Amino acid sequence: MTETQIHSRTRISVSGKGLYKFINALHSGKVCCSGQFCRKDVFYCEIPSSALPEVRSLAEEHGLELTAAEYSSLSSKLKSYRRRLGILIGLIAVIAAAVYFSGVVVTIDVQGNSAVSDQALLAALDELGVRPGTPLKDINFHVIGNQLRVMVDGVSWAAVRHTGNRVVVEVTEIREKPDMVSERLPCNLVAVRDAEITYTSVYDGQLIHKVGDFVPAGTLVVSGITDELTGHVMLHHAMGVIKGSYEETVTFQGEFMEERYVRTGEERSCDRLRLFDLKIPLFIGRNKYSTYDSEVSEDTLYFFGRELPIGRVREKLCETERVTSERTPDELREQLMKKVYLYEKNFLSDGTDILRRDISETVTDSGMELIVRYKLNGDICREEEIITR
Repeated sequence: MTETQIHSRTRISVSGKGLYKFINALHSGKVCCSGQFCRKDVFYCEIPSSALPEVRSLAEEHGLELTAAEYSSLSSKLKSYRRRLGILIGLIAVIAAAVYFSGVVVTIDVQGNSAVSDQALLAALDELGVRPGTPLKDINFHVIGNQLRVMVDGVSWAAVRHTGNRVVVEVTEIREKPDMVSERLPCNLVAVRDAEITYTSVYDGQLIHKVGDFVPAGTLVVSGITDELTGHVMLHHAMGVIKGSYEETVTFQGEFMEERYVRTGEERSCDRLRLFDLKIPLFIGRNKYSTYDSEVSEDTLYFFGRELPIGRVREKLCETERVTSERTPDELREQLMKKVYLYEKNFLSDGTDILRRDISETVTDSGMELIVRYKLNGDICREEEIITR
């Protein structure tokens, strides 16, 4: 950056009679001139902008005409902003924020945990006085790390450090010895519903009933107890796939009169300034809506790419009112059928086949009832442990 770009300088031109007397008087003074030349009885030169009033007075004494043009420079730009108070306040605020946030905890980053939740560690740190906004000089990181090991179950080692205004918590968890539970405990396969067996595939154990047999709920289908040729009794973990056809009845009900909440079109904004965990209202008045929907979003402030604990929480409240509407039988029937299909998708889609579906409808003065009778084919057994003494 050149001197002209830093210091404010002005280009002047002087014309009129007695020009050379003016030049001699200018040279005998303390004004630093540069770039001087004369052309057609006009004198040109560059002077410091601060000397312009003095040179202008000298030109007037000699009856000369002076025109001036200031170069664009850093000092001239700063001078043009001297009356803009908002920029000055903003600059001071940015500097103050940078100084403040460099000395306090802004974010807490937890590393190395899987079984122990971040919330448990952050809650323990909060009890120890380590939270966003805490001055870094007030934190004894070595002591905090030792106290975390005592306060939080499942932590065998913890270290706390900081990089700038970011506190990093590194933990090592206690590795529990896994319970040695046998996955092959002796058990039987027992029917859980009245069904006719349609398919059997036994991997271990003794099949008691075959395809085509009807088994009531609670019937032993595959036994985990077998007799060997030697006369010894063996216990097995009965395994296999036993499918059967069975019936199931489900009822779906609905009313013709439907109550629901709809928006009235009235809205208001309830924005808040978030400073750490403190939320400062930026609105006046109270929410007078008795029922409403709330839409919340947040704009977070970043400083040199780092997230600051400052943001604006935008909340829009939309007033609602309860209205009652009457549905026609066709509309209610369509809604109940959606419930039927949703039930089948969520509860009957995991390896269960629908062989038949019979729907009967009952209409009353107040509503409608759908009774759905299913003929299903699916797994009919569960494991039941064999108690040995």
